[in-house]
Amino acid sequence: QVQLVESGGGLVQAGGSLRLSCVISRTLGSFDALGWYRQAPGKLREMVATISFDGNTNYEDSVKGRFTISKDNVRTTVYLQMNSLKPEDTAVYYCNTKGYWGTAAEYWGQGTQVTVSS
Repeated sequence: QVQLVESGGGLVQAGGSLRLSCVISRTLGSFDALGWYRQAPGKLREMVATISFDGNTNYEDSVKGRFTISKDNVRTTVYLQMNSLKPEDTAVYYCNTKGYWGTAAEYWGQGTQVTVSS
């Protein structure tokens, strides 16, 4: 069973920064892609940022230039650095893995709350 444990959420004022961390219980090279998703109240879960096994990144339009996804293979951790936070970034943020050893298996963390006050 693959486990993902997120941390780093919290309450921050608009314009502030947070860094989310997700520790994964398997070597990062065993996944095709890692990512961060978010779900705000009353809305569908949406992709925020993804990083492929070879380091290619992809971002949702509203976070481009403000958020940065990265990974540390030694610590088996994926990060989301969030700068210039806005109230509309308020959501539960989830860590995700896709393509475990080339399979269709997908895993999620338990989520971490990010609240941005105006």
